[in-house]
Amino acid sequence: MRGRTKYLFALLLGASVGACQTVPKIPPSAADEPPAAGSWRATATDADKERIRGWYSSWEAALADARAKGHGAEIDREGVLLQPMAALPNAHLPAGDYRCRTIKVGAKGRGGLSYIAYGWFRCRVAPEQGLSSLTKLTGSQRPVGLIFPDHLKRQIFLGTLELGDEKMAVNYGSDRMRDMAGLVERIGDNRWRLVLPAPAYESLVDVIELVPGG
Repeated sequence: MRGRTKYLFALLLGASVGACQTVPKIPPSAADEPPAAGSWRATATDADKERIRGWYSSWEAALADARAKGHGAEIDREGVLLQPMAALPNAHLPAGDYRCRTIKVGAKGRGGLSYIAYGWFRCRVAPEQGLSSLTKLTGSQRPVGLIFPDHLKRQIFLGTLELGDEKMAVNYGSDRMRDMAGLVERIGDNRWRLVLPAPAYESLVDVIELVPGG
């Protein structure tokens, strides 16, 4: 395990404790919303609320861009993983270690790649004061944050992006280029995905597949 300090979301915990991962703090403005305290809507920045609202249009644009640039066969091979409406009931992502891989779909700029599929890395889901934390443990781009309940077919992920050899995530809401928001969905038996619409870098949609295992 990597020796990092876990910082908990201020809304939920209000202090740091010793542990092996980093969960970034939320901004005070979100923590000061008492009617919906603890919900993802009270926690999310306005930009991330917009990302969640526009998830389907972001995904459509990403798939169209990738198919137009010759990646249709690769998209089709992934089956339900890259099908926007494939979410199944019971989206809860159990605590434990996961194998995870990222597919970036659609390119932000003219020179970018419209389809990139990475190999398997390691992720972890852990209990976090009534919610769950999700951390990508390995790789050069590592989402880290909290999973909030939403409805039967999805949960909501809010967090930040840890890069390179960084040991601690920046606080959520302090850097819009690091903030992340996405949908956690179940797409099969013991198979989930984290869909990150309109990420700050490179792609139009990132899809992280998660299956149990170290």
